[in-house]
Amino acid sequence: MNHRTATAVLSVVIAAAGLTACGSDKGAAAPSTKTSPSAAPSSSPAAPPASSAPSAAAGTAKAKGIPPKPDAATQAKYIAALAAIDPDIVNTKPDKAVDRGRNQCDTIANFPTDKQKQTDLTNQRFTSPTHPDGFGPAKAGKILDAVHTHLCPSY
Repeated sequence: MNHRTATAVLSVVIAAAGLTACGSDKGAAAPSTKTSPSAAPSSSPAAPPASSAPSAAAGTAKAKGIPPKPDAATQAKYIAALAAIDPDIVNTKPDKAVDRGRNQCDTIANFPTDKQKQTDLTNQRFTSPTHPDGFGPAKAGKILDAVHTHLCPSY
Protein backbone atom coordinates (compact mmCIF):
# COMPACT_ATOMS: atom_id res chain seq x y z
CA MET A 1 0.00 0.00 0.00
CA ASN A 2 2.83 2.44 0.87
CA HIS A 3 4.56 1.69 -2.44
CA ARG A 4 1.35 2.45 -4.34
CA THR A 5 0.94 5.75 -2.54
CA ALA A 6 4.53 6.74 -3.27
CA THR A 7 4.13 5.78 -6.93
CA ALA A 8 0.91 7.79 -7.22
CA VAL A 9 2.46 10.86 -5.59
CA LEU A 10 5.55 10.62 -7.79
CA SER A 11 3.34 10.30 -10.90
CA VAL A 12 1.44 13.46 -9.94
CA VAL A 13 4.69 15.33 -9.31
CA ILE A 14 6.11 14.29 -12.66
CA ALA A 15 2.89 15.30 -14.42
CA ALA A 16 2.90 18.67 -12.65
CA ALA A 17 6.51 19.25 -13.61
CA GLY A 18 5.66 18.39 -17.20
CA LEU A 19 2.77 20.86 -17.22
CA THR A 20 4.89 23.68 -15.84
CA ALA A 21 7.52 22.90 -18.46
CA CYS A 22 5.11 23.52 -21.33
CA GLY A 23 5.72 27.29 -21.22
CA SER A 24 9.32 27.35 -22.46
CA ASP A 25 12.40 25.28 -23.00
CA LYS A 26 14.15 27.17 -20.22
CA GLY A 27 11.43 26.18 -17.73
CA ALA A 28 11.50 22.57 -18.90
CA ALA A 29 15.13 22.09 -17.91
CA ALA A 30 14.77 23.65 -14.47
CA PRO A 31 12.03 21.39 -12.99
CA SER A 32 13.53 18.14 -14.23
CA THR A 33 17.00 19.18 -13.10
CA LYS A 34 15.76 20.17 -9.65
CA THR A 35 13.49 17.16 -9.23
CA SER A 36 16.13 14.56 -10.14
CA PRO A 37 18.86 15.64 -7.68
CA SER A 38 16.31 15.95 -4.88
CA ALA A 39 15.11 12.41 -5.45
CA ALA A 40 18.55 10.84 -5.90
CA PRO A 41 20.25 11.61 -2.55
CA SER A 42 17.30 10.56 -0.39
CA SER A 43 17.62 7.43 1.69
CA SER A 44 13.88 6.71 1.71
CA PRO A 45 12.43 6.83 -1.81
CA ALA A 46 8.82 7.32 -0.70
CA ALA A 47 8.90 10.43 1.51
CA PRO A 48 11.52 12.92 0.18
CA PRO A 49 10.40 13.06 -3.47
CA ALA A 50 6.86 13.79 -2.35
CA SER A 51 7.94 16.64 -0.06
CA SER A 52 10.75 18.16 -2.14
CA ALA A 53 9.37 17.84 -5.67
CA PRO A 54 6.09 19.73 -5.13
CA SER A 55 7.98 22.63 -3.60
CA ALA A 56 10.21 22.71 -6.68
CA ALA A 57 7.15 22.75 -8.94
CA ALA A 58 5.52 25.43 -6.81
CA GLY A 59 8.71 27.47 -6.87
CA THR A 60 8.79 27.27 -10.67
CA ALA A 61 5.22 28.53 -10.97
CA LYS A 62 5.93 31.33 -8.52
CA ALA A 63 9.14 32.28 -10.32
CA LYS A 64 7.24 32.50 -13.59
CA GLY A 65 4.54 34.62 -12.03
CA ILE A 66 1.64 32.51 -13.25
CA PRO A 67 -0.98 32.32 -10.52
CA PRO A 68 -3.35 29.39 -10.04
CA LYS A 69 -6.71 29.44 -11.77
CA PRO A 70 -9.11 31.72 -9.91
CA ASP A 71 -12.15 30.49 -8.04
CA ALA A 72 -15.57 30.96 -9.67
CA ALA A 73 -16.36 34.23 -7.87
CA THR A 74 -13.00 35.81 -8.74
CA GLN A 75 -13.30 34.65 -12.34
CA ALA A 76 -16.79 36.15 -12.61
CA LYS A 77 -15.53 39.53 -11.32
CA TYR A 78 -12.58 39.43 -13.72
CA ILE A 79 -14.75 38.57 -16.74
CA ALA A 80 -17.21 41.31 -15.77
CA ALA A 81 -14.35 43.83 -15.54
CA LEU A 82 -13.11 42.85 -19.01
CA ALA A 83 -16.64 42.99 -20.47
CA ALA A 84 -17.06 46.49 -19.02
CA ILE A 85 -13.95 47.59 -20.93
CA ASP A 86 -15.08 45.95 -24.18
CA PRO A 87 -17.31 42.86 -24.51
CA ASP A 88 -15.19 41.68 -27.43
CA ILE A 89 -12.23 41.06 -25.07
CA VAL A 90 -13.93 37.96 -23.69
CA ASN A 91 -15.70 37.19 -26.98
CA THR A 92 -17.70 34.24 -25.53
CA LYS A 93 -14.45 32.58 -24.41
CA PRO A 94 -14.03 33.27 -20.68
CA ASP A 95 -11.54 30.43 -20.18
CA LYS A 96 -9.29 31.89 -22.86
CA ALA A 97 -9.54 35.34 -21.24
CA VAL A 98 -8.56 33.82 -17.88
CA ASP A 99 -5.59 31.99 -19.42
CA ARG A 100 -4.41 35.16 -21.14
CA GLY A 101 -4.75 37.05 -17.88
CA ARG A 102 -2.81 34.44 -15.91
CA ASN A 103 -0.05 34.60 -18.52
CA GLN A 104 -0.12 38.40 -18.30
CA CYS A 105 0.62 38.01 -14.58
CA ASP A 106 3.92 36.48 -15.67
CA THR A 107 4.69 39.70 -17.54
CA ILE A 108 3.80 41.74 -14.46
CA ALA A 109 6.13 39.59 -12.36
CA ASN A 110 8.98 39.70 -14.88
CA PHE A 111 8.77 43.47 -15.57
CA PRO A 112 7.42 44.88 -12.29
CA THR A 113 8.62 48.45 -12.89
CA ASP A 114 8.04 48.67 -16.66
CA LYS A 115 4.37 49.65 -17.04
CA GLN A 116 4.88 50.46 -20.74
CA LYS A 117 6.18 46.96 -21.49
CA GLN A 118 3.34 45.43 -19.47
CA THR A 119 0.81 47.47 -21.47
CA ASP A 120 2.44 46.65 -24.82
CA LEU A 121 2.44 42.92 -24.05
CA THR A 122 -1.17 43.13 -22.83
CA ASN A 123 -2.14 44.65 -26.17
CA GLN A 124 -0.34 41.83 -28.00
CA ARG A 125 -1.80 39.10 -25.80
CA PHE A 126 -5.43 40.22 -25.76
CA THR A 127 -6.83 40.07 -29.26
CA SER A 128 -10.09 39.05 -30.90
CA PRO A 129 -11.37 38.39 -34.41
CA THR A 130 -12.43 42.03 -34.72
CA HIS A 131 -9.27 43.30 -32.98
CA PRO A 132 -6.48 41.09 -34.37
CA ASP A 133 -3.84 43.69 -33.50
CA GLY A 134 -5.07 44.24 -29.95
CA PHE A 135 -7.39 46.77 -28.41
CA GLY A 136 -4.98 49.71 -28.38
CA PRO A 137 -2.91 51.19 -25.57
CA ALA A 138 -5.79 52.81 -23.64
CA LYS A 139 -7.87 49.63 -23.41
CA ALA A 140 -4.74 47.50 -22.91
CA GLY A 141 -3.94 49.60 -19.84
CA LYS A 142 -7.44 48.96 -18.48
CA ILE A 143 -7.15 45.23 -19.25
CA LEU A 144 -3.80 45.19 -17.45
CA ASP A 145 -5.41 46.82 -14.41
CA ALA A 146 -8.22 44.23 -14.41
CA VAL A 147 -5.69 41.39 -14.64
CA HIS A 148 -3.61 42.83 -11.83
CA THR A 149 -6.63 43.53 -9.61
CA HIS A 150 -8.38 40.18 -10.03
CA LEU A 151 -5.80 37.55 -10.95
CA CYS A 152 -2.50 38.61 -9.36
CA PRO A 153 -3.08 41.45 -6.87
CA SER A 154 0.03 40.60 -4.84
CA TYR A 155 2.36 41.25 -7.79
